[in-house]
Amino acid sequence: MLAFTGAVPGSRRALRDDALFAAGLAVLSGLLAAFVDDGRRPGLLGWSLLLCAHVPLAWRRGHPLLVLLAVVACVAPYHAVDYTHMAAVPVGMVALYTVAVSGRPRRALITGLLVVGITLTVNASVAPHQVADVLRISGWVVSVLLLGVYVRIHRQYVTSVLERAERAERTREEEARRRVAEERLRVARDLHDLLAHSITLVGVQTSVAAHVLAADPERLDRAAVAKALDDIADTCRSARGELRATLHVLRAGTADEPRGPLPGLDGLADLAEAARTSGAEVELAVREAQAPPAVGAAAYRIVQEALTNAVRHGGPGLTVQVRIHASDAALRVTVTDDGTAAVAPSHTPGFGLVGMRERARSVGGTLEAGPREGGGFTVSAVLPLASVGSAGFAGGGLQ
Repeated sequence: MLAFTGAVPGSRRALRDDALFAAGLAVLSGLLAAFVDDGRRPGLLGWSLLLCAHVPLAWRRGHPLLVLLAVVACVAPYHAVDYTHMAAVPVGMVALYTVAVSGRPRRALITGLLVVGITLTVNASVAPHQVADVLRISGWVVSVLLLGVYVRIHRQYVTSVLERAERAERTREEEARRRVAEERLRVARDLHDLLAHSITLVGVQTSVAAHVLAADPERLDRAAVAKALDDIADTCRSARGELRATLHVLRAGTADEPRGPLPGLDGLADLAEAARTSGAEVELAVREAQAPPAVGAAAYRIVQEALTNAVRHGGPGLTVQVRIHASDAALRVTVTDDGTAAVAPSHTPGFGLVGMRERARSVGGTLEAGPREGGGFTVSAVLPLASVGSAGFAGGGLQ
């Protein structure tokens, strides 16, 4: 009953609850004054002082020190006239408890010293024979103050535990949302790389077949048409396999599902061969390049996107140079083409360059891309070989 109900100090609910509590305590004090015999029965003055001492308790939650002073102002003359002392004890203890439970321990200590010191001083000078009783009552004062301090510390501990639990829950939710966002971004990058590369190759190979068919019907090069169609079929099969693996992870509904082997540097030869079927001359040079799976996957996707952009926008007679080597604890990837139209004027910027930069950043690397002097385009990436596994894995591909 002495504990606060949780209402905001100064609110209407707090005033109502404390007023009801003060009224109940006043009834208890009245019963003690009527039936306990440890002093004179209160007269009109005694009842007035006793009841008035309970009125300030209605505001004890918002102004504990002022309430204590008001209670002391009524209780002190009540005791001085030697009315029933036990009747005034509950209201004084409640005021002391409120001061202790609502403030710092230092305030409770100072309050206890002042109350006990003043009481002892006054009684020693006015009624020395009551000093022993005052000392006994002082023990109760100290006990009430210690109880208030303990309750305050316990409440703070419970509040801190609840706050930590809520913070941990929020952190888990934020971590889950972050992982979902990262997974969506990773899947979006993989789908972009897969579909852009495959569709570009299919489009170029289809154009080759259509050109052969329409060039000279009398001298139809059936072998060239058959090769173009075979290349289209191979590209579609490869794209279908990668897309199936991607959809498998999406249906699993969690980023922790196994994703299968990541693409790596050993798959660059297939990328180069696929670009050659589209009519581009690709020079691939991989020197002393050993990389962790995440770094190898990032390099693979960067080269894949660079070759796709080169084939799409490079124009006829395209030559692409792919250089990969390890130097200064980093994997250096360079893709250069001599195309005549690195970025077509009517081309709407997409997510290719953005995706390549995200791939590089996912393993702690950097990427630069831009037109070359004299025509063509260059993509250059530096991927640290000592990148953090978790970060690198987030940037890996889906196979």
